[in-house]
Amino acid sequence: GGGAYGAAKAGGAFDLVRFVQQPQVLARIVSAVFALIVFACLVGDGYTSRPEDPRLFCVFNHNEDACRYGIGIGVLAFLACIFFFMVDVYFPQISNTTDRKYLVLADLGFSGLWTFLWFIGFCFLTNQWSWTRAEDVYIGADSARAAITFSFFSIFSW
Repeated sequence: GGGAYGAAKAGGAFDLVRFVQQPQVLARIVSAVFALIVFACLVGDGYTSRPEDPRLFCVFNHNEDACRYGIGIGVLAFLACIFFFMVDVYFPQISNTTDRKYLVLADLGFSGLWTFLWFIGFCFLTNQWSWTRAEDVYIGADSARAAITFSFFSIFSW
């Protein structure tokens, strides 16, 4: 049936199976999982120390900004996915087409911005990883590579 801004008319019953099968919901779930992987890898193994020095440093070429950037965009992307997931749940109940339009435009604008930020993050993390010396990474190399890989995948999921 005809709807406004990609949704059915307001007031219909909620169908969980149909809701989860929507492409934007699937993409949002995938994006949330990718963001969770990126920031979990960086929080868990993104910082390490030398045996002789207990101070922690970022595994990405000792550049604290690389770890902070990856964690920051990962956490914010995960929270945004939760927010827009809730918007998707309540979207069919919104009867005002102007409100629907603004929500769709906000989602589109945020997704475009976050696609760009994930691209910057991928380039930044890859560049810093290429300058990282092998002797500085005792553990965390796999997590660093996973953060780079899933930041690349996030470019396309957003």
